[in-house]
Amino acid sequence: MAAPDLLFNLRNNFYLGAYQAAINNSDISNLLSEDAVERDCLVYRSYIALGSHQLVISEIDSSAATPLQAIKLLALYLSGSENKESSISSLKEWLADPAIGNLPALRLVAGIIFMHEQDYTEALKYTHAGGTMELHALNVQIYLKMYRSEHAEKQLRMMQQIDEDHTLTQLANAWLNLAVGGSKIQEAYLIFQDFSEKYSMTGLILNGKAVCCMHMGNFDEAETLLLEALNKDAKDAETLSNLVVCCFHLNKPTTRYLSQLKVTHPEHMFVKRLSTAEESFERAVQSVA
Repeated sequence: MAAPDLLFNLRNNFYLGAYQAAINNSDISNLLSEDAVERDCLVYRSYIALGSHQLVISEIDSSAATPLQAIKLLALYLSGSENKESSISSLKEWLADPAIGNLPALRLVAGIIFMHEQDYTEALKYTHAGGTMELHALNVQIYLKMYRSEHAEKQLRMMQQIDEDHTLTQLANAWLNLAVGGSKIQEAYLIFQDFSEKYSMTGLILNGKAVCCMHMGNFDEAETLLLEALNKDAKDAETLSNLVVCCFHLNKPTTRYLSQLKVTHPEHMFVKRLSTAEESFERAVQSVA
């Protein structure tokens, strides 16, 4: 018999966006040293997801294992624009080191950081070889960002061969279905619905269901789901941006949600695209004035 996976619930909480639950239930006994490092990485990544970058930076010292150092680098990168260049420079140095450069945790952080930079080719340099379910799932996200759904589908097929029922496989399937659209939207909705029946409701699950509803034209249901997500986290960028789109389709005011998004997430893609569109509109108005 295979040994029980002591980190299963912790990983699942993290994958589904139940970050506080991941932190609260991380006191797991009888872990091997390698599993203890993975546990700590998941806990610190949960703190990062909750915006507690400084806590992660202060708690991980220079004696920590390399995977934890990689998580600290991610926290530094996300903590402010003044740290981005130095974080990327350090990351590239580590990736070039033959002793640690191929570590899955380091390649995962590289993929996340370069995806944030929208340098998808650079991200794939470190993630494309896979090796873990998280790396395969990240590849799916990167390919979808590149509008290469055929490559995302190949990654999904690999994940399904490894473990069809894995939470990340199901999530990747839902992401791909949303990208493909059409009849696949209903399949994506059923995946998120299944998560909501099996696990505690999170902002990630609620947003997933809401986006499916919007694709199917069910904006009233989408708004209900998004308001529930907003109650869980009033500053979540995806919830706020989805509410802006949803309210626009319902002919409801979007100003409050848009203002919150601009204040709390000025670097969000939605804010940047809107700003570019507004600037283009102003130039057009001035050109004919």
